[in-house]
Amino acid sequence: MVGNKMLRRRTAVTVLAVAATVAILGAKLVDIQVVRADDLQRESVKAKEVSSPLLGDRGDIVDANGTIMATTIYTYTAAASPSDAVQGGRDKMVAAAAKIGAITGQGGDAVVALLDGALKDNPKSKYVLIKSGMDVAAFDKLDKLPYPWLTFTKKQARSYPNGAVAGSLLGFLSQGGNSGLEDSENGCLAGVDGEETYQRGADGVAIPGSTVVQKQAKDGGTLTLTLDSDLQWFAEQTLAQQVGATGSKFGFVTVAEAKTGKIKAIAQWPALDPNNISATDPSFWRLQPFTDPREPGSTFKALTAAMLIDQGKATPATQVLAPYSWKSGNGADLHDSGYHDPLRLTLTGVLMMSSNTGMSQLGRALSDQTRYDYLQKFGIGEPTGLAYPGESDGLLNPVKDWDDQTKYATMFGQGVSATQLQMVDAYQALANGGTRIPLSMVEGCQHPDGSVTDVPNTKPTPVVSAQTAATTLGMMESIVTSGELKKQLQIPGYRIAAKTGTAQQPDGKGGYLPSYYVSVMGVAPVDDPQYVVSVNLGFPTTITSSAAAAPLFHTIMSQVLKTYRVKPSTSSPADYPPYY
Repeated sequence: MVGNKMLRRRTAVTVLAVAATVAILGAKLVDIQVVRADDLQRESVKAKEVSSPLLGDRGDIVDANGTIMATTIYTYTAAASPSDAVQGGRDKMVAAAAKIGAITGQGGDAVVALLDGALKDNPKSKYVLIKSGMDVAAFDKLDKLPYPWLTFTKKQARSYPNGAVAGSLLGFLSQGGNSGLEDSENGCLAGVDGEETYQRGADGVAIPGSTVVQKQAKDGGTLTLTLDSDLQWFAEQTLAQQVGATGSKFGFVTVAEAKTGKIKAIAQWPALDPNNISATDPSFWRLQPFTDPREPGSTFKALTAAMLIDQGKATPATQVLAPYSWKSGNGADLHDSGYHDPLRLTLTGVLMMSSNTGMSQLGRALSDQTRYDYLQKFGIGEPTGLAYPGESDGLLNPVKDWDDQTKYATMFGQGVSATQLQMVDAYQALANGGTRIPLSMVEGCQHPDGSVTDVPNTKPTPVVSAQTAATTLGMMESIVTSGELKKQLQIPGYRIAAKTGTAQQPDGKGGYLPSYYVSVMGVAPVDDPQYVVSVNLGFPTTITSSAAAAPLFHTIMSQVLKTYRVKPSTSSPADYPPYY
């Protein structure tokens, strides 16, 4: 009896234990299949889910005619899963490697070596880099191969189809930093990346139909410039030739529309090819006509002449006896660039002969503050407002900081510094009837939704009267018709106004370097101004005067007039005698 009771007790305990176990397992099963089913499903999916970016394209930069100057391309990277590649047998892996190597240019043996190396380190290896930086043609060929263990990623790269054309203006994107319009206009150009997810199988391959876009990518805008890329190319080629012919260290050319301030070309030599920035001296990665101010020299005299006329302090016929050297009596000691006997000059003659002593004597009729105010209205000492990073304001010291030497030197372009763009800005005012329109080189940014931003400022600044501007251009025309460089500056059929400059540059020690920064700035046609052209050569050696820049001015201005089919002049030059 006792034995039967113990057996029944053990049986009951066993049944209860089994029942308890079943209950626990059942509860667990209910928890897994019902209570936590959704959470576990999400975790399962997440374990196999892979996230990848959807790249928003960086926008193009185009010229005024829609020619692409900078665009986005894609490069591709191929990778392989070695453990999956070898599953079909080594012979098949070697055969596949041969096909891959033929496309990538590595050769089959090199690809096999990559796969074997990864397997040696880890027999379960799921990744080895095969080839990076491939173009779309190579990617398309590889993508057609029937190897699911071969995968690809892509990334954006910037391409400049015209090479060095406007390279320093366009700039570049690099790990070391950005430059040019690529930097300053990033808000327009940059795309916004999106995101997509997909389910990945055990072999590492995306499961068809599992891709879900989590966030749409947004492309960047198209930046339209005022530049004419054909004229830009011509300016750079011609500039390069003249830099070489004159033994100059560098050179600049800028062309602007007289009535709108739109820049049609802005060339620098040496030029930067953004596709290969290491080939250019880093000092020319930046566009120096924006960033590097210099004493402009005698091209400044046209501004002083305009002030005198506008204030009624002189006319083109106002007379002055201009000696080689002249002292103010208050500390200023001035002289002309070359010795000469005293010259009986009119204001017109002062411009033609580029006399420092003559302009200094006539300029005394203006107060320092009056001249300072005019220079500010001309844009000297102020940024142009153009969208270029690192633009310099130049240097125009307050009147309180002028000593007597500076007072006079600023009349003829010393004791003050300006960028080439600031000087073009000032001459644009003379060409546009005395009103300065802000220079522009960006027409606008068109976004994917059709909206347009970055439209340039066109608010005018009155500088001098229309009559003053016309009179000043008339005096400058005498330099072309009767000056010593008339043969180099004249363009048949057109009335041209120009002013030359041969400026020594400060040595940083209170003196000047022995070499010269030479310039010619001009406007055409005088009877209906359409274009402003500025050419500068840095420290020429074969010819050290503005005669080095005159042929370049002639070639550029001639091309501009031809390119835009400007009508020849129909009137005769004003008669402003240079001597009395």
